[in-house]
Amino acid sequence: MSGKRVLAVYAALLLGFAAVLCRLFYLAHRTDYAARAQAQSTVTLKLPARRGNFYDCDGLPLTGLESSWQALCFPGENTYARLYAYTDAAGQALLYRNRSRPAPFLLEVDRDLTARGVQCFAGQRRTCPAPLCVHLLGDLDGTGHGASGLEKALDVLLSGTEEGSTVVCPVTAQGRLRAGEEPTLVQADSGAVGVRLTLSRPVQRAAEAVAAEMMESGCILVLDTATAAIRASVSVPGYDPQDPAASLDAPDSPFLNRVLQSYAVGSVFKPVLAAAAVEAGLAPEEDCTGAVVVDGQIFRCAGGVPHGAVDLTSALAKSCNGYFVRLGQQLGAQALLRTARAFGFGQSIELAPGLSASGGNLPAETELSQSGQLANFSFGQGSLLASPLQVAALLNTIADGGVYRTPYLLLETVDESTGECQSTLSHPHARRVLSEQTAQTLREMLQQVVAEGTAQDAAGLDAGAGGKTGTAQTGQFTAEGEERKNFWFAGFYPAEQPRYTVLVLQDGQTHPVHSSAAVFARLCTALELLG
Repeated sequence: MSGKRVLAVYAALLLGFAAVLCRLFYLAHRTDYAARAQAQSTVTLKLPARRGNFYDCDGLPLTGLESSWQALCFPGENTYARLYAYTDAAGQALLYRNRSRPAPFLLEVDRDLTARGVQCFAGQRRTCPAPLCVHLLGDLDGTGHGASGLEKALDVLLSGTEEGSTVVCPVTAQGRLRAGEEPTLVQADSGAVGVRLTLSRPVQRAAEAVAAEMMESGCILVLDTATAAIRASVSVPGYDPQDPAASLDAPDSPFLNRVLQSYAVGSVFKPVLAAAAVEAGLAPEEDCTGAVVVDGQIFRCAGGVPHGAVDLTSALAKSCNGYFVRLGQQLGAQALLRTARAFGFGQSIELAPGLSASGGNLPAETELSQSGQLANFSFGQGSLLASPLQVAALLNTIADGGVYRTPYLLLETVDESTGECQSTLSHPHARRVLSEQTAQTLREMLQQVVAEGTAQDAAGLDAGAGGKTGTAQTGQFTAEGEERKNFWFAGFYPAEQPRYTVLVLQDGQTHPVHSSAAVFARLCTALELLG
């Protein structure tokens, strides 16, 4: 290409570019265009998205929704003065921040103010007018998302797409509504679903009432014996999920869900050794002197009181430590650990994604090769730790004829509009760990614990019961030098054809007002009234 042609092409490009610049300059300085563009602007405001609820096993609500109102606020309408009395402290702060804002905004108010000249849009807000199972369900953060418990674990399901309805406002450059036009409500479905749990609202209320009356610190678990479905889960002390900040400085860790923690278990572990002995055909008899010596270490029964001649049944009823130390020596560490694992000890229990009960601590076989450690382990002391869920599962296995069932909590997602099931959430696991005959033998032994042994505080039930007590040392002391202990009772009710497996733990106590067996009995009486 010749030099003249190149120059001509460059000149043409330069002229075209200059024309574009001139056009842009012209448009930029046309005030009528600018005004027209400003007059045609819109502001889209998002209403809070609906969140799914929790329901019990019968479809009864555990959480709820209440009506809420969002007021549409425009600048230049003296919004601050008109709405101040109809909103809470957070809303008042929002009004103050937006008092000079040149754009509309939404403000949550306590009533429909349409009749007062303020356009309002109805919505729904999660509420718990009578909070139940607060530790397990959890609470919400300031953005409406789950902050703890199942609210956090199932936040994606409960929140859905988070697509809330919107309000489209045609506004002027000053942020005011354009003359002759109205805001438009665009409806949207968040896709949030409800979740049905295994909890029973009447059983949960009964357990919470008993705990509030009889316990200072601890937890109660109620399982459906036939399925290991969790019917109630209580942790005390509690807190107000509507105002968690009020409990931040409270003593005794009110935010701690004790059902999910691990603790020293003590003699409530002895049914594990009894199961191993019956399965192995061992039924030794011993003469209890109140203490037994193992490699120079003295292991005493409670208070050092001798029990005299005992067999497996009477040793379990009297909770004879010396007998179980000798029994542990006969069985050996390997057999004890195998039986403990079969009952779920040393394994965490997942209740929901990201929400599990502690697996506790099951000592290694090498640790139990030391005779002193094996002796401690044989009556539930030493390094053994377990969660209330694990102990409840142990007793439930015996009550259910030797079938271990993993405790579970989730049932299904439900359509909030129809209440119909959308998808199943849990697939319960079961495995046989004891023969039916062994389980029957153990149930009879545990009934003797209630009838004649350490759990006679539960002996007054018309339908009878079975179970095991436990008092575990913690190594923690009060300022007065008294050791804090864990007081357990795990049992089943009624004695024949058990319907419920109940776990009661009072943790970190010196002298509880009521025994854990008495708490169990009171709750079973309430369960009987429920039918």
